[in-house]
Amino acid sequence: MAVFMGKTAASGEAKVAGERSLLLGIGISSVGIGMYIPFSLVFFHHVTGLSLTVVGLVMTVTGLAGLAFMPLAGAAVDRFGAKRVNLLLYGIRALGFALYPLASSLPAFAAVSLVTALADRSFSVVQQSLIGEVARGAARDRLQASTRALQNAGMGAGALLVSGVLALWGTGGFTYTAWGNSLAFALAGLLVGRVRAVRVAPVVPSAGPAGAAAAGYRTVLRDRPFLGLTAVNFLTALGYSALSVLFPLYLSTWLRAPDSLTGAAFTVNTVLCAGIGVLIAGRVRRSGARRTRSAALGALLFAAAFVGQIVLGTLRPGQSATLVALLAIVVVYTLGELVHSPSGGALSVSAAPEAVRGRYLATYQLSYSLAGALAPSLFTALLAVDGRLPWAVLAVAALGAALALLRLERHLPAEAVHAEPTVVREAAAVAPVPAAAA
Repeated sequence: MAVFMGKTAASGEAKVAGERSLLLGIGISSVGIGMYIPFSLVFFHHVTGLSLTVVGLVMTVTGLAGLAFMPLAGAAVDRFGAKRVNLLLYGIRALGFALYPLASSLPAFAAVSLVTALADRSFSVVQQSLIGEVARGAARDRLQASTRALQNAGMGAGALLVSGVLALWGTGGFTYTAWGNSLAFALAGLLVGRVRAVRVAPVVPSAGPAGAAAAGYRTVLRDRPFLGLTAVNFLTALGYSALSVLFPLYLSTWLRAPDSLTGAAFTVNTVLCAGIGVLIAGRVRRSGARRTRSAALGALLFAAAFVGQIVLGTLRPGQSATLVALLAIVVVYTLGELVHSPSGGALSVSAAPEAVRGRYLATYQLSYSLAGALAPSLFTALLAVDGRLPWAVLAVAALGAALALLRLERHLPAEAVHAEPTVVREAAAVAPVPAAAA
């Protein structure tokens, strides 16, 4: 029987060497992200001294360049390993934020912003690949849930921290924040350097992956089930954009509700993700549900929340009832996020062949990036017609995603659909026949 580091395959969750360091590093880097993401335009305006218009233009251009760089990052993961590329990206981000306060001219800011954006946009691809590199079976689902909880907690803590810094030092505190980000990314890189890959006995001959790696992205483009999974995730990813993009606009223009409700909704979402995310994911994992089905359940919860918004937008009750209804809808939405995210993430990682995992996940991550890029224009156009229309489109998309996940189930690799390692079942299937029986 193949033995994982610390536990046998039969246990279902492999012990990850350096797991605490990995999660601590993710938490620390998320604090850094939370210190600038909520104030990105204002942050870079005060750090560099450039106008908001110039800063916005540079961020848009460098962000698009970062999207174009993602396929190269996937290829780098396949060639050099996710851990090495992860450490490189942490180093680039640490250097970039250390240089931001010195980049007061347009060329300098554009150069630093470009290099940092390339690292930022590709980081999620590399981090997902790293989880696949260091964990097997249900441990991937557990790490996905823990990562998301820490990211939410860290970003919330970072936003509170920068608020305190600005209260003490005013806008000059943005410079200290930039250097704090640099320190956070550097420390996170040092911690992630302690992670070790899981060693597992191969179940199949290893001659195939070399040929797959040589084929590059052609291998991904020929994998119709994985491309289908990526397309399905695009539908769900639109729902992930709803809370940050559509929700504030819907509150102010259609429901005529106070803007403070947006802050309350974000607080509820963040607290639930950080507080019960791991517990919900663990409950789903212990239920033995297939990843496709738990991800589909998450999509159904999304659809229920979106239908709730349609009902609320039709009834338009008083302010108190609106507050209660909105918070209830946000709770259902967040539960959908907590159920879908770990299973969906582990499903994509496990469906990718190990030799070309970086390229596969770079392709998969485009579904999130494209949804995020499309969401503002799509939502505003639909909202201009009727405030309930974007929620109706999202509900249909989420329902379609749930049905498509169930249809894809039989076409995806068994080790991707099932959280427990397939090596146990395969080892049993090829177990030597006792001499007496022969």
